Amino acid sequence: MNFWIRISDLDRRWIYLLMAVAIILPFFVNITIPIRISPPTQALYTYIDTLSPDSGPILISFDYDPSTQGELTPMAIALLRHAFSKNLHVITMSLYPTGIGIAENITSDIAKEYNKIEGRDYVVMPYAPGYQAVILSIGEDIKNTFATDYYGNRTDTLSCLNGVKNFEQIPIAISISGSSTPYAWITYGYTKYGEKIGVGTTAVSATSYYPYLRTKQVAGMLGGLKGAAEYETLIRKFYHTKGRSMATIGMNSQSMAHIIMIILIILGNISYFAIRKQNKRSA
Repeated sequence: MNFWIRISDLDRRWIYLLMAVAIILPFFVNITIPIRISPPTQALYTYIDTLSPDSGPILISFDYDPSTQGELTPMAIALLRHAFSKNLHVITMSLYPTGIGIAENITSDIAKEYNKIEGRDYVVMPYAPGYQAVILSIGEDIKNTFATDYYGNRTDTLSCLNGVKNFEQIPIAISISGSSTPYAWITYGYTKYGEKIGVGTTAVSATSYYPYLRTKQVAGMLGGLKGAAEYETLIRKFYHTKGRSMATIGMNSQSMAHIIMIILIILGNISYFAIRKQNKRSA
Protein backbone atom coordinates (compact mmCIF):
# COMPACT_ATOMS: atom_id res chain seq x y z
CA MET A 1 0.00 0.00 0.00
CA ASN A 2 2.86 2.40 0.73
CA PHE A 3 3.96 1.95 -2.88
CA TRP A 4 0.60 3.17 -4.24
CA ILE A 5 0.60 6.11 -1.85
CA ARG A 6 4.06 7.12 -3.10
CA ILE A 7 2.81 6.83 -6.68
CA SER A 8 -0.19 8.99 -5.87
CA ASP A 9 2.00 11.63 -4.20
CA LEU A 10 4.74 11.56 -6.84
CA ASP A 11 6.18 15.01 -7.47
CA ARG A 12 5.17 16.09 -10.97
CA ARG A 13 8.73 17.23 -11.63
CA TRP A 14 9.78 13.58 -11.78
CA ILE A 15 7.13 13.04 -14.46
CA TYR A 16 8.47 16.01 -16.44
CA LEU A 17 11.99 14.59 -16.17
CA LEU A 18 10.84 11.12 -17.26
CA MET A 19 9.02 12.58 -20.28
CA ALA A 20 12.06 14.66 -21.22
CA VAL A 21 14.32 11.60 -21.14
CA ALA A 22 11.82 9.57 -23.20
CA ILE A 23 11.64 12.29 -25.87
CA ILE A 24 15.37 13.05 -26.04
CA LEU A 25 16.69 9.48 -25.83
CA PRO A 26 15.83 8.42 -29.45
CA PHE A 27 17.97 11.28 -30.79
CA PHE A 28 21.08 9.68 -29.25
CA VAL A 29 20.22 5.97 -28.97
CA ASN A 30 19.13 3.84 -31.92
CA ILE A 31 15.68 2.63 -30.90
CA THR A 32 13.74 0.51 -33.37
CA ILE A 33 9.95 0.74 -33.18
CA PRO A 34 8.11 -1.01 -36.05
CA ILE A 35 6.32 1.28 -38.50
CA ARG A 36 3.45 -0.03 -40.61
CA ILE A 37 3.44 1.36 -44.16
CA SER A 38 0.12 2.96 -45.10
CA PRO A 39 -1.30 2.48 -48.65
CA PRO A 40 -0.96 6.18 -49.68
CA THR A 41 2.75 6.17 -48.75
CA GLN A 42 3.32 2.84 -50.49
CA ALA A 43 1.56 4.12 -53.63
CA LEU A 44 3.78 7.20 -53.89
CA TYR A 45 6.94 5.20 -53.23
CA THR A 46 6.01 2.51 -55.75
CA TYR A 47 5.31 5.01 -58.51
CA ILE A 48 8.59 6.90 -58.03
CA ASP A 49 10.47 3.62 -57.71
CA THR A 50 9.26 2.54 -61.17
CA LEU A 51 10.87 5.60 -62.77
CA SER A 52 14.27 5.54 -64.45
CA PRO A 53 16.70 8.36 -65.32
CA ASP A 54 15.18 8.35 -68.82
CA SER A 55 11.69 9.02 -67.42
CA GLY A 56 12.42 12.72 -67.04
CA PRO A 57 12.86 14.87 -63.92
CA ILE A 58 10.43 14.68 -61.04
CA LEU A 59 9.16 17.98 -59.66
CA ILE A 60 9.04 18.65 -55.91
CA SER A 61 7.36 21.88 -54.83
CA PHE A 62 8.14 23.11 -51.31
CA ASP A 63 4.80 24.84 -50.77
CA TYR A 64 5.26 25.65 -47.11
CA ASP A 65 6.96 28.10 -44.77
CA PRO A 66 9.01 27.70 -41.57
CA SER A 67 5.88 27.27 -39.40
CA THR A 68 5.36 23.71 -40.69
CA GLN A 69 8.97 22.92 -41.52
CA GLY A 70 9.38 20.47 -38.65
CA GLU A 71 6.66 18.20 -39.99
CA LEU A 72 7.16 18.64 -43.74
CA THR A 73 10.91 18.94 -44.26
CA PRO A 74 11.62 15.27 -43.35
CA MET A 75 9.33 14.08 -46.16
CA ALA A 76 11.06 16.41 -48.65
CA ILE A 77 14.42 15.00 -47.58
CA ALA A 78 13.15 11.42 -47.93
CA LEU A 79 11.81 12.10 -51.44
CA LEU A 80 15.07 13.71 -52.53
CA ARG A 81 17.12 10.80 -51.16
CA HIS A 82 14.94 8.33 -53.01
CA ALA A 83 15.25 10.28 -56.27
CA PHE A 84 19.02 10.74 -56.00
CA SER A 85 19.49 7.08 -55.02
CA LYS A 86 17.84 6.17 -58.33
CA ASN A 87 19.83 8.82 -60.24
CA LEU A 88 16.62 10.62 -61.18
CA HIS A 89 16.81 14.25 -62.21
CA VAL A 90 14.97 16.60 -59.86
CA ILE A 91 13.32 20.00 -60.23
CA THR A 92 12.59 21.78 -56.96
CA MET A 93 10.62 24.98 -56.56
CA SER A 94 8.14 26.71 -54.26
CA LEU A 95 4.87 28.55 -54.77
CA TYR A 96 5.55 30.31 -51.44
CA PRO A 97 7.93 33.29 -51.32
CA THR A 98 9.08 32.05 -47.89
CA GLY A 99 9.51 28.49 -49.14
CA ILE A 100 12.05 28.98 -51.89
CA GLY A 101 14.94 29.42 -49.44
CA ILE A 102 13.93 26.19 -47.72
CA ALA A 103 13.82 24.44 -51.10
CA GLU A 104 17.30 25.60 -52.05
CA ASN A 105 18.87 24.76 -48.69
CA ILE A 106 17.45 21.25 -48.50
CA THR A 107 18.00 20.39 -52.16
CA SER A 108 21.63 21.50 -52.15
CA ASP A 109 22.34 19.75 -48.82
CA ILE A 110 20.90 16.39 -49.94
CA ALA A 111 22.56 16.74 -53.36
CA LYS A 112 25.95 16.95 -51.60
CA GLU A 113 25.25 13.63 -49.86
CA TYR A 114 24.99 11.97 -53.29
CA ASN A 115 27.60 14.09 -55.12
CA LYS A 116 24.93 15.53 -57.41
CA ILE A 117 25.74 18.62 -59.47
CA GLU A 118 23.45 21.61 -59.81
CA GLY A 119 22.28 22.08 -63.39
CA ARG A 120 23.24 18.55 -64.40
CA ASP A 121 21.41 16.40 -61.84
CA TYR A 122 18.99 18.87 -60.31
CA VAL A 123 17.71 22.39 -60.74
CA VAL A 124 16.21 24.79 -58.21
CA MET A 125 13.72 27.24 -59.67
CA PRO A 126 13.24 30.79 -58.34
CA TYR A 127 10.00 32.06 -56.85
CA ALA A 128 7.37 33.31 -59.29
CA PRO A 129 4.15 34.98 -58.07
CA GLY A 130 0.63 33.76 -58.78
CA TYR A 131 0.60 30.04 -58.09
CA GLN A 132 -2.31 29.18 -60.43
CA ALA A 133 -0.60 31.02 -63.26
CA VAL A 134 2.73 29.33 -62.48
CA ILE A 135 1.23 25.84 -62.62
CA LEU A 136 -0.59 26.62 -65.88
CA SER A 137 2.57 28.12 -67.35
CA ILE A 138 4.63 25.03 -66.45
CA GLY A 139 2.01 23.03 -68.32
CA GLU A 140 2.84 25.02 -71.45
CA ASP A 141 6.59 25.63 -71.22
CA ILE A 142 8.63 25.46 -68.02
CA LYS A 143 11.55 27.35 -69.56
CA ASN A 144 9.28 30.27 -70.34
CA THR A 145 7.94 30.11 -66.79
CA PHE A 146 11.46 30.20 -65.36
CA ALA A 147 13.93 31.84 -67.75
CA THR A 148 16.69 31.42 -65.16
CA ASP A 149 17.14 29.10 -62.20
CA TYR A 150 17.58 30.13 -58.56
CA TYR A 151 21.27 30.86 -59.15
CA GLY A 152 20.71 32.97 -62.25
CA ASN A 153 21.68 30.36 -64.86
CA ARG A 154 19.58 30.29 -68.01
CA THR A 155 17.31 27.25 -67.88
CA ASP A 156 17.70 26.57 -71.61
CA THR A 157 21.40 25.87 -70.99
CA LEU A 158 20.93 23.32 -68.17
CA SER A 159 21.51 19.69 -69.11
CA CYS A 160 19.03 18.61 -66.42
CA LEU A 161 16.26 20.17 -68.51
CA ASN A 162 17.35 18.87 -71.92
CA GLY A 163 14.25 17.71 -73.75
CA VAL A 164 11.97 18.99 -70.99
CA LYS A 165 9.28 21.42 -72.12
CA ASN A 166 6.21 20.89 -69.93
CA PHE A 167 4.33 18.35 -67.82
CA GLU A 168 4.54 15.77 -70.61
CA GLN A 169 8.23 15.27 -69.80
CA ILE A 170 7.76 15.48 -66.00
CA PRO A 171 6.42 12.12 -64.73
CA ILE A 172 5.12 13.45 -61.40
CA ALA A 173 4.76 16.74 -59.54
CA ILE A 174 4.76 16.49 -55.73
CA SER A 175 3.40 19.35 -53.64
CA ILE A 176 4.56 19.39 -50.02
CA SER A 177 2.30 21.75 -48.13
CA GLY A 178 0.48 22.37 -44.88
CA SER A 179 -2.17 24.46 -46.63
CA SER A 180 -4.61 23.99 -49.52
CA THR A 181 -1.94 24.53 -52.21
CA PRO A 182 -2.03 20.87 -53.41
CA TYR A 183 -5.62 21.52 -54.53
CA ALA A 184 -4.21 23.94 -57.12
CA TRP A 185 -1.86 21.26 -58.43
CA ILE A 186 -4.77 18.84 -58.67
CA THR A 187 -7.10 21.39 -60.28
CA TYR A 188 -4.65 22.76 -62.85
CA GLY A 189 -1.89 20.17 -63.09
CA TYR A 190 -3.98 17.00 -63.09
CA THR A 191 -7.33 18.18 -64.48
CA LYS A 192 -5.99 20.33 -67.32
CA TYR A 193 -2.74 18.58 -68.22
CA GLY A 194 -3.18 15.05 -66.85
CA GLU A 195 -0.05 15.37 -64.70
CA LYS A 196 0.36 12.81 -61.93
CA ILE A 197 0.25 14.59 -58.58
CA GLY A 198 1.78 13.49 -55.28
CA VAL A 199 0.97 15.18 -51.99
CA GLY A 200 2.92 15.63 -48.77
CA THR A 201 0.90 17.31 -46.06
CA THR A 202 0.56 17.80 -42.32
CA ALA A 203 -1.23 15.09 -40.36
CA VAL A 204 -4.20 17.33 -39.60
CA SER A 205 -4.76 17.99 -43.33
CA ALA A 206 -4.20 14.44 -44.62
CA THR A 207 -7.85 13.34 -44.46
CA SER A 208 -8.81 16.09 -46.93
CA TYR A 209 -6.96 14.30 -49.73
CA TYR A 210 -8.35 10.78 -49.34
CA PRO A 211 -11.21 11.44 -51.81
CA TYR A 212 -8.59 12.40 -54.42
CA LEU A 213 -6.60 9.27 -53.65
CA ARG A 214 -9.68 7.08 -54.18
CA THR A 215 -10.39 8.68 -57.56
CA LYS A 216 -6.70 8.44 -58.58
CA GLN A 217 -6.42 12.21 -58.95
CA VAL A 218 -3.54 11.92 -56.47
CA ALA A 219 -0.97 9.20 -57.10
CA GLY A 220 0.10 8.92 -53.45
CA MET A 221 0.43 10.88 -50.24
CA LEU A 222 2.67 11.33 -47.22
CA GLY A 223 0.59 12.31 -44.20
CA GLY A 224 2.45 14.09 -41.43
CA LEU A 225 5.60 12.96 -39.68
CA LYS A 226 4.35 9.37 -39.74
CA GLY A 227 4.11 9.44 -43.55
CA ALA A 228 7.67 10.73 -43.76
CA ALA A 229 8.86 8.00 -41.36
CA GLU A 230 7.10 5.37 -43.48
CA TYR A 231 8.87 6.66 -46.59
CA GLU A 232 12.22 6.62 -44.78
CA THR A 233 11.54 3.01 -43.78
CA LEU A 234 10.94 2.03 -47.40
CA ILE A 235 14.05 3.70 -48.81
CA ARG A 236 16.23 2.30 -46.01
CA LYS A 237 14.94 -1.17 -46.83
CA PHE A 238 15.77 -1.04 -50.53
CA TYR A 239 18.51 1.60 -50.85
CA HIS A 240 21.69 2.64 -49.09
CA THR A 241 20.66 6.07 -47.87
CA LYS A 242 22.86 8.62 -46.17
CA GLY A 243 22.16 10.98 -43.32
CA ARG A 244 19.88 10.63 -40.30
CA SER A 245 16.24 9.58 -40.62
CA MET A 246 14.79 12.51 -38.72
CA ALA A 247 11.13 11.54 -39.22
CA THR A 248 11.78 8.07 -37.81
CA ILE A 249 13.62 9.57 -34.86
CA GLY A 250 10.75 11.99 -34.30
CA MET A 251 8.18 9.19 -34.41
CA ASN A 252 10.25 7.16 -31.96
CA SER A 253 10.26 10.15 -29.58
CA GLN A 254 6.48 10.46 -29.90
CA SER A 255 5.99 6.74 -29.37
CA MET A 256 8.22 6.68 -26.30
CA ALA A 257 6.35 9.64 -24.82
CA HIS A 258 3.00 7.98 -25.51
CA ILE A 259 4.16 4.74 -23.88
CA ILE A 260 5.28 6.62 -20.76
CA MET A 261 1.96 8.49 -20.63
CA ILE A 262 -0.05 5.25 -20.91
CA ILE A 263 1.99 3.60 -18.16
CA LEU A 264 1.57 6.62 -15.85
CA ILE A 265 -2.19 6.74 -16.51
CA ILE A 266 -2.50 3.03 -15.68
CA LEU A 267 -0.40 3.40 -12.51
CA GLY A 268 -2.37 6.47 -11.46
CA ASN A 269 -5.71 4.68 -11.84
CA ILE A 270 -4.49 1.58 -10.00
CA SER A 271 -3.16 3.81 -7.23
CA TYR A 272 -6.48 5.63 -6.93
CA PHE A 273 -8.56 2.46 -6.63
CA ALA A 274 -6.06 0.74 -4.31
CA ILE A 275 -6.02 3.69 -1.90
CA ARG A 276 -9.82 4.04 -2.03
CA LYS A 277 -10.25 0.37 -1.27
CA GLN A 278 -7.87 0.62 1.70
CA ASN A 279 -9.69 3.71 3.03
CA LYS A 280 -13.02 1.86 2.91
CA ARG A 281 -11.55 -1.01 4.89
CA SER A 282 -10.11 1.38 7.46
CA ALA A 283 -13.49 3.07 7.84
